[in-house]
This record gives sequence, structure tokens and C-alpha cells, in this order.
Amino acid sequence: MASDPKIHQFEEVATHNKTKDCWLIISGKRAKIDALLIHGPYIFEKELEAIAPVYDVSSFMDDHPGGDEVLISATGKDATNDFEDVGHSDSAREMMDKYYIGDIDPATVPQKRAYIPPQQPAYNQDKTPEFIIKILQILVPLLILGLAFAVRHYTKKE
Repeated sequence: MASDPKIHQFEEVATHNKTKDCWLIISGKRAKIDALLIHGPYIFEKELEAIAPVYDVSSFMDDHPGGDEVLISATGKDATNDFEDVGHSDSAREMMDKYYIGDIDPATVPQKRAYIPPQQPAYNQDKTPEFIIKILQILVPLLILGLAFAVRHYTKKE
């Protein structure tokens, strides 16, 4: 890692979201250890939590075992969970050093948004058309069956 990392704005990093130009934000334990090595023991815990390295993985897109779609889907956000969920090997983590281009400015990262479920249409108390169709689905076959029995009964020779 460089001795004086460049600080990138989140908006700038989010624009690099194509196959030929792909930047990812991935933090984790290794990033915190590197931050301690770079900034020294006087870094505050709050600052340590906010450090998130930025990686330019454009040259790695064709070589990624999971394909370039996986990397592109992780752009424009903190991809740490995506990276950790896969369970990358130690060699993959060491490989990240050559793609490191700086850190993200934590003040520019948008706050995590709470999940808002999609709006559902209001419950329709008056389901008259649906109710009529359901009644007809029951009554029409019964009427046909009754008519068949009636025709058979009256046309039967005694």
C-alpha cells in the first residue's frame, strides 16, 4: 500500500461501474491493519471504523473466477459484505494490494437506508365482481348437472 493514500469521493467511485472501468469499496480487518500501519497507533477507533479502501479492479475483470458480472454488481456501494460472503482465500486477499488506489472519504458515503417495502394497493372491501365470479363458478356446473339429471329423468322410458 502507498504511504499516503488518495482520498476518493463516493460519487466519483460510483461512476466507475463498467467492465473496462470498475472500482470497488471493500473494507475489513486487513484494511484496518493497513490503516494502522499507514497512519500509526494514534488513529482513533472511530476513524479506524470509517476506513474503506478503494480498489481499481478493471484489469482483473477477465480473470475473476466468478465473472465480471459479480464485480460490476458490487459497484456503487460498500462491497465488503459481498466480498466476505463468498469466503475468499488468503491469496485473493493478498492479490487485492496491487489493485489498491486509495481510501473512500467517509463523509461522502450515503447513510444506510432502511428497507421500505413497495406500496401495495389498498385492500378492497367491496369485491363484488370477484365474488360474483366465484359464485358463478360453483353454480353453473351445479345447474348443468341438475339439468342433465332432469333431462335423463324425464326422457327415461318407464
